[in-house]
Amino acid sequence: MIQTKRLQIVPFEMKFLKDYCEGFNTEIAKYQWPDPFETPEDAKPVLQGFMDEMEAEEILFYSILDNDGKFVGSVEVHGLSGECPELGVWITEQEQKKGYAYEALSEVLDYACRNYHKEAFFYEADIRNEGSTKLLHKLGEHFDILKRDLEELTTDSGKELKLQGYVLKVKKI
Repeated sequence: MIQTKRLQIVPFEMKFLKDYCEGFNTEIAKYQWPDPFETPEDAKPVLQGFMDEMEAEEILFYSILDNDGKFVGSVEVHGLSGECPELGVWITEQEQKKGYAYEALSEVLDYACRNYHKEAFFYEADIRNEGSTKLLHKLGEHFDILKRDLEELTTDSGKELKLQGYVLKVKKI
């Protein structure tokens, strides 16, 4: 568990399945490749796969809880065996604009750097997602941010995305 002043960042467990599915709704997924799960039963095999990958130390997959233990989102680091793991974070609609995404992602990045000796991460966000863009700029305090090419694509479900990729490299002090 990773503890901050306001959050507990804990490995995902199935006891958070309902909260995860309710939180990762159409609005949250609007600018993301994955779509919301139709039912918790649909989510189980995917989330169990993430849990299995975390146990094998291939990814980090955490639930973000407030200090009262309420589920407020998820933070992930995929591809830990590679040189530039990919980041993911989302916060439930009612808990957005409180700084939780930055707080959780910063702590998980620090953990990945210390424990997995990572120095670069890939971050991708749709250019229309203002919250993700603001989060990226906040991370610039500790990371050099290298912009990649814009990728415009349509998902299998028909969402049209404009994904801007970035590589975050740990600033050397």
